[in-house]
Amino acid sequence: MNEEIEFILDSAKEAMEAAIAHLEKEFIKIRAGKASPAMLSSVMVEYYGSQTPLSQVANINTPDARTITVQPWEKNLVPEIEKAIMNANIGFNPMNNGDNVIINVPPLTEERRKDLVRQAKAEAEHAKVGVRNARQEANKEVRGLDDASEDLQKNTEADIQELTDTYSKKIDDFLGAKEAEIMKV
Repeated sequence: MNEEIEFILDSAKEAMEAAIAHLEKEFIKIRAGKASPAMLSSVMVEYYGSQTPLSQVANINTPDARTITVQPWEKNLVPEIEKAIMNANIGFNPMNNGDNVIINVPPLTEERRKDLVRQAKAEAEHAKVGVRNARQEANKEVRGLDDASEDLQKNTEADIQELTDTYSKKIDDFLGAKEAEIMKV
């Protein structure tokens, strides 16, 4: 019986960890003023007839806090990369110097910062929904155990709630840190 309970708790914890990991990935995509190669992580380039992530066809560097340079491994890809960045609709205006694509990252306006905070809050809420779904699934599994006493079920549900509270707090902490990063001028 204890092994079943341990398995349920481990599964719930794994699902909650996955929600946090997903949130961290999404937060990387939300820019906070300084240039980062991760800002281009969603850009897909047409490469020999298939959509390929930009990072697999070029080096992406940030020589300073306001500039991203994309150096393709094949020069004929420069116009394709430029077009892909425009089509990705991430708010950048790439410039082509023949060898590289250069992106000047504009400073964030107050309004844009507030939009990014809203976006971060929405991602945090998605993560919390993931945590709550993991809790709900675990509680359902505990109630489905035929040979578990009522006390054991209640104690396990309390443990699951404790896990949920811990991960919700982690999400709130991540969100607070991201908000501070975005709003810092």
